[in-house]
Amino acid sequence: MDERFRSLMEQGLEEFSVGLSDRQLNQFYEYYQMLLQWNKVMNLTAITEMEEVVTKHFVDSLALVKVMDRKSLEGMRVLDLGTGAGFPGIPLKIVFPDMSMILLDSLNKRIKFLDEVIGCLGLKGIRGIHGRAEEYGRDGEYRERFDLCVSRAVANLATLSEYCIPFVRIGGYFVPYKSGNVQDEISQAKGALKLLGGRVEDIAEFMLPGSKMSRALIKIRKTDGTAKRYPRKAGMPGKEPLH
Repeated sequence: MDERFRSLMEQGLEEFSVGLSDRQLNQFYEYYQMLLQWNKVMNLTAITEMEEVVTKHFVDSLALVKVMDRKSLEGMRVLDLGTGAGFPGIPLKIVFPDMSMILLDSLNKRIKFLDEVIGCLGLKGIRGIHGRAEEYGRDGEYRERFDLCVSRAVANLATLSEYCIPFVRIGGYFVPYKSGNVQDEISQAKGALKLLGGRVEDIAEFMLPGSKMSRALIKIRKTDGTAKRYPRKAGMPGKEPLH
């Protein structure tokens, strides 16, 4: 274990009151090493410097505790949509091992990387699946089956909501990770959220510890079932966002 890595993780998570065991710190360090190794042969992340990976990937992923009660996160069935290199899903799974986690991504080579990470870190109750949100969101095995859907994917809130909210059970939550001022985006997505059965319950706006990055987490509660016509066919949510 690199002592600088340990120090960066502990300092970064202090503001969120998240403490890690030695095993969890070792899992994060191994994940970091695998990220660097695989990044040499495939494009997983543009962020590779230790301090930036800790801050912008690991600590950022765990900021979820700002809007979700950490006790309730244990045992939740969670979907990380557009997971990429595993953010925020894998950091959340390391810290909340009793969480049941599905990592969904449209690129199969990323899923192969995630499968390797899951195996090497000894994580249980987590798996990666390859596919598009538009397809899985209509599949009865996944539709309205999750307590929580999280996503750091880059898309406007209306589009991202159409991809994510169909996966969430009534009474569950969708939490997108956003940058900067989100008030305008929320206003523009008001109609989309209503159509999809969601309602904004809380917003956490903060500076990411150890950086100059402003972040926002939007806690959206699913209050009604999502109409069967959503999500629309591939490409439509992005080309013609609901309003």
